[in-house]
Amino acid sequence: MIRSLCVYCGSSLGGQAAYQVAANALGEALARSGIRLVFGGGQVGLMGVLADACLKAGGAVTGVIPQFLDRKEIIHPRVTDMRIVTTMHERKMMMAEEADGFIALPGGLGTMEELFEMWTWSQLGRHEKPLGLLNVNGYWKQLLAFLDHMQAEGFVEARHRAMLACEDSAEAVIEALNAHEYPGAIASLEGRG
Repeated sequence: MIRSLCVYCGSSLGGQAAYQVAANALGEALARSGIRLVFGGGQVGLMGVLADACLKAGGAVTGVIPQFLDRKEIIHPRVTDMRIVTTMHERKMMMAEEADGFIALPGGLGTMEELFEMWTWSQLGRHEKPLGLLNVNGYWKQLLAFLDHMQAEGFVEARHRAMLACEDSAEAVIEALNAHEYPGAIASLEGRG
């Protein structure tokens, strides 16, 4: 059972109001489910919308932010469990350690990089935590098609491609992550610690 989820998302609001609506819905769903939100610690963009919604609904929130991003992402003032770190590597590691799974809302390069790093770590057997996309208005459609292409071309095993859940609602993605069964590391690494 998932007790905490790390959510990756944009430090901007994006070009559609639907992204903010989805971030708000996910924050509320986490609070209703008793799942602690772990996020990047900022009060700007979808990060801020997500954290505000979770807090307003009575949820627990942990923020992790490097000191050098304080001015850009502006540390969220209402998050009581705020962890200040030095580097992005420390941020990502702490967020990974604090979470039982990972969800990506729409976002940019940082969102992609963080999600793919956690997916790679899972494929390599470094953790067995579930990963998911909240597919707001088809935001991830082209990425999903490319991932299918990677699988078809023999660069991603089908079982590892299937590790990434993709759902259209907050409740559905949380449910999918709760139902996750780890398929094992890539064949060449199985049985190695």
